[in-house]
Amino acid sequence: AFFAYKLEHESKHCNGKGFQRQGSSCFDRVYTANQNCGHTYPTFLAVLWCAGLLCSQAPAAFAGLMYLFVRQKYFVGYLGERTQSTPGYLFGKRIILFLFLMSVAGILNYYLIYFFGSDFEIHIKTITSAISPLLLIP
Repeated sequence: AFFAYKLEHESKHCNGKGFQRQGSSCFDRVYTANQNCGHTYPTFLAVLWCAGLLCSQAPAAFAGLMYLFVRQKYFVGYLGERTQSTPGYLFGKRIILFLFLMSVAGILNYYLIYFFGSDFEIHIKTITSAISPLLLIP
């Protein structure tokens, strides 16, 4: 909602008409940041759900909340200089990688149970719970 509000505000402030692509550089930055966030959202949802369902819910939820804060930082950084958005972008990539690795660990655990009968779920949950606070390190 914040991203849409900022886009609408900049559109009306710059042009006075509805959403138009041509405008000031400030509008272009807001529009581009909004598009970037919209394009990464389906990937985030997919890995968040897979990590939560297949591995562990608490670390996945923590990483999901961190990702939402990071996207906010990316968006606000993109409104200034483009180099200000780089830390948010890199931090977001790290969180997506963490969620993806959680998903892969959950899938591997499923196949280990299916083929070999050995369950490593407790170990995986312990490791992901221990690693998830490390996401706070910039």
